Amino acid sequence: MTYHVVFSPEAEKQILNLYRYVAETESSEVATRFTNSIIEFCEGLKTFPLRGIQRDDIRKDLRVIHFKKRTSIAYAVFEERIAILGIFYGGQNYEEKLTKQ
Repeated sequence: MTYHVVFSPEAEKQILNLYRYVAETESSEVATRFTNSIIEFCEGLKTFPLRGIQRDDIRKDLRVIHFKKRTSIAYAVFEERIAILGIFYGGQNYEEKLTKQ
């Protein structure tokens, strides 16, 4: 089955905020490489979307996967689509934020 990865508006905002944070603390080049690698990682979920940890205790159909130990990516798998619901960096409490949505 072929899946299509889509980013929610919240996830797009989070990746942009993460870019800004890294650009301010490091450099725009580092921020570009880091955020692009997160996007590529998310796109890679197309090949094996169920590899994340299922978290139905937070939200129905929610899965969470970690990227480079500091970033949690929350997503849901549907028939032909993977929805990236959130990108949480540096220990942000994704459980609380996703429960409120």
